[in-house]
Amino acid sequence: MLLALLALPGGRWRRVDGVIEASGGWLPRLLRLVPVGGGAAAMTLGHVVLGRDEAALAGTRAHERVHVRQAERWGPLFVPAYLLIAAWLVVRRKHPYLDHPFEVEAREGERGAGSGERAAPPPHPGSG
Repeated sequence: MLLALLALPGGRWRRVDGVIEASGGWLPRLLRLVPVGGGAAAMTLGHVVLGRDEAALAGTRAHERVHVRQAERWGPLFVPAYLLIAAWLVVRRKHPYLDHPFEVEAREGERGAGSGERAAPPPHPGSG
């Protein structure tokens, strides 16, 4: 929530489908620092999605909602797990974003949302 304050001044906050979306203000600068090809258009932290602008939020909504569901499943371990998996992928000489299982799931959910289908949720972490 604190990072969403970077949308002020001049940015926008709103609630969409139970998720707080914040855009504008200092967020475009912050999201450019995310180490993904030129920065991120949006980023999810729990039930808060930070976007560069309204168009970025609209364009990434299905993808980011998958991350919201992941954060619900993983709880406070979501961000540490994301970062540890990304580091492990780098060690294995794989791409920390494109090969990341959280991102693979989000892209699949995005495609399912675009076709009107809903991707089945993956098993709960640790359910083996």
